[in-house]
Amino acid sequence: MLIQVLAGPATAQMFSDQPPPVPPGSVPDPGGAISLAPPSGPGSVPTMPAPLTQPSLTQPSLTQPSIAALPPVAAPQGAAPPGQAVLSLTARYGKDLPAINAGLVWRVFTDRPDENGTFKLIREERGATPNIVLPPGGYVVHVTFGLVSAVRPVTLKSETDREAFLLPAGGLRIEGRVGTSKIPQNQISFAIYKGSQFEVGERAPLVPSVAAGDVALLPEGTYYIISNYGDANSVVRSDIRVQAGKLTDVIISHRAALANTAWSVITPGGDVIKESIGAFPRVVLSEGEYRAIAKNEGKVFERPFNVVNGVDGEVEVIAR
Repeated sequence: MLIQVLAGPATAQMFSDQPPPVPPGSVPDPGGAISLAPPSGPGSVPTMPAPLTQPSLTQPSLTQPSIAALPPVAAPQGAAPPGQAVLSLTARYGKDLPAINAGLVWRVFTDRPDENGTFKLIREERGATPNIVLPPGGYVVHVTFGLVSAVRPVTLKSETDREAFLLPAGGLRIEGRVGTSKIPQNQISFAIYKGSQFEVGERAPLVPSVAAGDVALLPEGTYYIISNYGDANSVVRSDIRVQAGKLTDVIISHRAALANTAWSVITPGGDVIKESIGAFPRVVLSEGEYRAIAKNEGKVFERPFNVVNGVDGEVEVIAR
């Protein structure tokens, strides 16, 4: 007798022996998205878990050697120092969307390569609205926000040059569950791919490994997530849309056996026949009627079943 507890129903699309899912006409807007920007005023972004460590973004024509020995200079408000120029930088989630108040990395390069063909890094700033004092001349400004980036050449004169960048980025935070039970972070992993799972062709993951609860900052658009639970074959695929300026929380449900489940097999009269702990206990029983009782994380699930002499069977207790 094989007994296991399964959680369901699954809310994400699954690849199994069931008929394949029908591609949606369009990916529905995520209902759990919240703004990454403060509701009003220049306040800071709401506190979120530490952003996912993103892979380095290599620019084909920009390399990042040691920062040149130019001491930081505080820019005065409204005017540049004599013989200098002020580069004032800001970034927004979109044309009519709020300003980005944290998580930006600004880099200023020379506009001409050196004898080795590389563009020298002049200054790096991590503030939301840096004012950088530089000699007049040509430069290249590069900004990153998670996996979103932009680059622009600028020419500075003896005055303040204000440059505003648009970075249509959104946040994606994922967790996995079996029924109502949250899967521990060390038992589940997520990979994020660009586009829809229904598109033809093999693709490398945009982010190969995302920990549960981390925030991935991605360009606005459609993605699909592959979720792997445990070391077996519980794999779920799900499409999601990332919106600029929004943090979208995604819960992926796996229909899999719950570990650390306490089992009891009892007779109709309440006598305990067998007790065990695990996901797939095996019990040899005499012919007759029984009840399987499963306890997991303080919740109790049960189901009656019959045993027929000489016939092996499997009992599933569904956690809802």
